[in-house]
Amino acid sequence: MSSDYIADQKIEDVYFLEADIKYKEYENCTFHHCDFTECTFQSVFFIDCTFFDCNFKDTKVNYLSLRGVQFTRCDFTAVNFAMTDQVIFEFHFKDCLLDYAKFYALKLKKMQFINCSMIAVDFMGSDLTEVLFDNCNLRRAVFIDTIALKADFYTSYDYTIDPEKNKLKKAIFSSDGLKGLLEKYDIIVKA
Repeated sequence: MSSDYIADQKIEDVYFLEADIKYKEYENCTFHHCDFTECTFQSVFFIDCTFFDCNFKDTKVNYLSLRGVQFTRCDFTAVNFAMTDQVIFEFHFKDCLLDYAKFYALKLKKMQFINCSMIAVDFMGSDLTEVLFDNCNLRRAVFIDTIALKADFYTSYDYTIDPEKNKLKKAIFSSDGLKGLLEKYDIIVKA
């Protein structure tokens, strides 16, 4: 994989080293059971790519572009996405492990997080407009100064969000989720 532009490839069971990934562009590629834990993503582009059962745990993101990317059953524990390129980007997560990941100050409009573990994820200062959190564990996730207009938390659980420190207009919550919105007031809500 020495070329700087890789297209229409199915890449399986590859343990990527830093030199394998830096300054590369992947388009319309599918990755299965790949390990990126030794990588620093520096000037890397993924366009219309899908990832299945890949390990990104603790990888470093210096400049990463994600356009039309879907991650399924991938591990992103402790990954800091703050240096992700925000020009024309779109990426979604399904059945992923995102515990301790950081999305600090990112514009994540219309992203989808489906069946993800998102324990202690940092969304501080992020734009979560119309983001879908479908059946996600958001225990100890940080929501401060977020814009979560029309965000959908309906099926997610174990979150604490202060409505006074976040913009939540037309955000969707279940009645079970009210506890997470009222926690700072130390009141008891019974069903």
